[in-house]
Amino acid sequence: MAELHAQAEAAPVTITQADRLVEKAIAQPLTDGGLRTAELLTEALDLDPQHHRARILLERLHQMFVPRWHFPMMADTDRNRAYAEAIAAKVKPGDVVLDIGCGAGLTAMLSARAGAKHVYTCEQQPLIAETAKRVIAANGLSDRITVISKPSHQLEVGVDLPEPADVVVSEIVDTMMLGEGALATLLHAMVKLAKPEARAIPESGRLMAQAVESDRILELWRPREAEGFDLGAFHHFAKVAQLTPNDIEACGLSPVGEATELFSFDFVRPKLGAASTMLDLPCSAHGMIHAVLVFFEMQLAPGIIVSNGAGNGGHWGRTAFLLDRPVPSEPGSSLRLSARHDGAELSLSVDGSDTPAPRWRRENRPTDNSVRVA
Repeated sequence: MAELHAQAEAAPVTITQADRLVEKAIAQPLTDGGLRTAELLTEALDLDPQHHRARILLERLHQMFVPRWHFPMMADTDRNRAYAEAIAAKVKPGDVVLDIGCGAGLTAMLSARAGAKHVYTCEQQPLIAETAKRVIAANGLSDRITVISKPSHQLEVGVDLPEPADVVVSEIVDTMMLGEGALATLLHAMVKLAKPEARAIPESGRLMAQAVESDRILELWRPREAEGFDLGAFHHFAKVAQLTPNDIEACGLSPVGEATELFSFDFVRPKLGAASTMLDLPCSAHGMIHAVLVFFEMQLAPGIIVSNGAGNGGHWGRTAFLLDRPVPSEPGSSLRLSARHDGAELSLSVDGSDTPAPRWRRENRPTDNSVRVA
C-alpha cells in the first residue's frame, strides 16, 4: 500500500517535469534549425513516452525540418544504384570528395567505399546533419567522413576543408533540375571549393520536352463539372500540372512523339545566365496533345544516366504544361513552343500562352520559426 501511495505521488511529478520541458520547447526559438527544441521534446518523452503534446510537437518539428521526399528518395533503388556505379567509376583512391547535400549520408558513404581519402559532406539542416553523423557512425565510417552543418556556399577551403576537392558529388535537383539552385551551387563549388581539374557527379544535364496525350490529366486538373455545376472558370489556375509518381501512373501519359532537348548544362564548368529557345516538338502518332511534359536527363558518369521522363520510375515528380486546348497529332506534324530559363526557373509557351513553372522544390524551407499547438 505504501508503495502504491509513493507511485501515486511520484506520477504527477514526472508528468509535471515533462510538461515543463514541453513548455520550454515551445518557447525555444528555432534559429538553430530545431536542434534544442528536439532535445527538449525528446527529454519530455523519455520521462513520459505517452505525452500527447510532446509527441505531436516532435512529429510536427520533424515534418517542418525534414522534408518528406527524403524517404522515397532513400528507397529509390534505381537512383541509388546509378549513384553507386558513378561514384565507383569516378572517385579514385586518395581523392578528397566534397558531397553537397548530405541527407542520410548515402553518397558520402558510397564515396568513402570507393576509396576516397576523406569525404567532407555538407548539410544545411542541423537536425538532418546530426542524424547523418549517427548513420555514418553506425556504418563505421566516422573517421573518413566529416559532416558539416552548413550550406555549401558558406564553406571555405582552409576552414571547413583542408584542401580543395578532387570530386564534387551532389544530387540537388528538383523535377526540372534547376529549382533547387543547382547551377549557382555547383558554380560556387567548382570554382571556390574544388581543384581546377576536379570531376563532378553529375557531370552534365539536359532539360527535355515531349508532347503527350492523356484525357485523365485533364480530368484530374481541369474537371469540367461537379454535381452538375460548370467549373470551367476555375481552369485558368491549372496551367502547370505537378505530378507525383502515383499521378503519372494514374494519368497514363502516352507520348505522341520523340522527346526534344530544350537546354543542356555542364556541371563540371557551370555557367549562370538566362537562355531561350523556340522549337517544334515532333509528332509521330495519331492522337491528341493534351500537355507538354518537361523532364531532365542527368549524366552522372559516362553511360550512367538518371531521368524523370514519363517512362522512368523513381521518386522524382514530373511537370506537365497543359495546353489551353488539346491539339490533334499525326505523323509528321509538330507543336511549336518557346522556352526560357534564368538559371533557376523555367517558363514555357505553347500556342502563344507564356506559362512559368511554379517552384515545386523537393526541399520546402520552413518560414515559420515557431511550433504551435492547435
